[in-house]
Amino acid sequence: IKESEILIPELLKEAGYKSKIIGKWHLGHRPQYLPLNHGFDEFYGSSNCHFGPFDDISNPNMPVFRDDRMLGRYYTNFTIKGGISNLTQIYIEEAITFIDKNVAAKSPFFLYWTPDANHQPAYSSEMFHKKSIRGSRYGDSVMEVDYGVGRILGRLRELGIDDNTLVVFTSDNGAETLIKQNGGNNGPLLCGKQTTFDGGMREPGIFWWPGVIPPGRVTHQLGTTMDIFVTAARLAHLDLPSDRQYDGIDLMPVLSGEVEEIPRAVWFYRGNEMFAARVGRYKVHYWTWSHQHYQFCPGQLVSNLTTPDQVNRTLDPIVIDMENDPGEKYLLGGRARNTGLKMVQPWVDKHKSTLVPGEPSLNYCDDMVKNWAPPGCEDIGYCLPVPSESTIKLCGWDH
Repeated sequence: IKESEILIPELLKEAGYKSKIIGKWHLGHRPQYLPLNHGFDEFYGSSNCHFGPFDDISNPNMPVFRDDRMLGRYYTNFTIKGGISNLTQIYIEEAITFIDKNVAAKSPFFLYWTPDANHQPAYSSEMFHKKSIRGSRYGDSVMEVDYGVGRILGRLRELGIDDNTLVVFTSDNGAETLIKQNGGNNGPLLCGKQTTFDGGMREPGIFWWPGVIPPGRVTHQLGTTMDIFVTAARLAHLDLPSDRQYDGIDLMPVLSGEVEEIPRAVWFYRGNEMFAARVGRYKVHYWTWSHQHYQFCPGQLVSNLTTPDQVNRTLDPIVIDMENDPGEKYLLGGRARNTGLKMVQPWVDKHKSTLVPGEPSLNYCDDMVKNWAPPGCEDIGYCLPVPSESTIKLCGWDH
């Protein structure tokens, strides 16, 4: 994460909020990128996902931190074996403790709870191992995260602060259809993680605030996780910094039922390229791709849309009516296509006229900066030898 970016905890600090992240950070593992250097007061979890196990020779196992000090590493100190690990249970208890502490101190708080048990290789504790109807490690991990959410909501009720707390439940991407029955299911949505089809980009958006958000309310409002930043600022009565543009909007007028919908566009990017855009019911594809070697769309091939190669369709975009066709299976033509283009294209033109492309932070990798010797490794005698030579190379994923 770049130093110039302002994160939710940095913003809320101005209103006296205490903040904690529990689980997966994944915005940089070197000291200057860790959560406590970007507004969080507390951190329990990992700077990375629980990839591995590694041999600690060619690749170091990922570190687990408390605040800015390493407690140990996945697999060696925090075991994950045969789909079993107690990490989600630890994350649940960390959340409960943080909530209790701040309620006792009468301090407003922001908790970012990001268990990564659902990411491959999926895991759960013994309590949930082989308990899901799905009969898979992924199903077990979802059951345990569901249990954890229930524990947290229950604690808010017990403490009598549920009517003064906004809870948001969402995810960072759609289910990983590449691994088929061993991953999640995106229902009728097209394809999965790593694509810009709705199966890859559309996630649950559940907002819970008893007494403020009517129970059972369903809205067709387009929303993104970027809206959480703007919504949090408004709820804390804070002004947004004026030195930057925001793609997010304040969702509270819609969530509370004050208004039915706020007009806006949503962008579907892959790297610095806009692959698609949506306004209202229409989604326009300017690029298409489902990957040449990996199957991100098993059993869901759509002619001219789920293309194995990256195809530039900017001069002849594909238009989908997402209200009638959420699975993106029917390409519009004629008058209906023109109606969709006329609705979306002005938003795209305005967006591109003001967009300043960012410099990619993850195009190049270097073995020297892997997690060999994270802060705190010396405290537990678990620092690994750092390679003597830099090996800067293009990272091993599709660009």
